[in-house]
Amino acid sequence: MIFAIIGIALAAFIGFGLYKASVLKSIQIVKTVKINSTKQETFDMVKYLSNFPKWSPFLAQDPTQKYEVRGTDGAIGAQYHWEGNKGKDLGYQEIVKIEEPNFIRMKCDIQKPFVAKPTFDYYFTETSNGIEVKQDFKLESGLVDAFFMWLFGAKAEMEKSNQQGLDLLKIAVEKK
Repeated sequence: MIFAIIGIALAAFIGFGLYKASVLKSIQIVKTVKINSTKQETFDMVKYLSNFPKWSPFLAQDPTQKYEVRGTDGAIGAQYHWEGNKGKDLGYQEIVKIEEPNFIRMKCDIQKPFVAKPTFDYYFTETSNGIEVKQDFKLESGLVDAFFMWLFGAKAEMEKSNQQGLDLLKIAVEKK
C-alpha cells in the first residue's frame, strides 16, 4: 500500500514537472536599461568583448573566472571564452551579427554546468532619456533539460543574471 502511494505521488510529481517543463522548452527573456551616454560608446561597450569583464554578471558572481577573447575583437566571429567555478562553468559567446550602431547578436555555446546554445540580441535606441539597450535572450531546449531547469528554478536565475548584466553595463558605460 505504501509503495502504491509513493508510486502515485512520484508519477504525479513527474507528470506535473513535465507539464511545467513543456513551457520551458522555449525561453525568451527581454530586459531593458536606459544609459546616459552616447549611442556609440554604449554600442562599443557591448561590441568589444574585451569590455565584457566590466559588465559580466558571471564574473561578478565568480571573480576567479578565467576568460580570454579570441579572434578580432569587435568583429563577427570574435569569441569570449570563459572557465569558472573551479572548472564547473565552461563555454563561450560569439558575435554572429553586427548592424552598426543599432544591433548585435551573440550566440553562446555553454558546455558546463549544462549544455545550452542561447542567443542574445542587443538593440540600441536613442531616446530623450538616453540610450535604451534592449536585450532579447532566447533558449530552446529539450524536454529533459527543461524538466531540470524547472526543478532547479533556472529561469528565475537567468532573469536575475540578465538584469544584473544590464545594470552592470549601465554602470560601466556611465563611469567612462
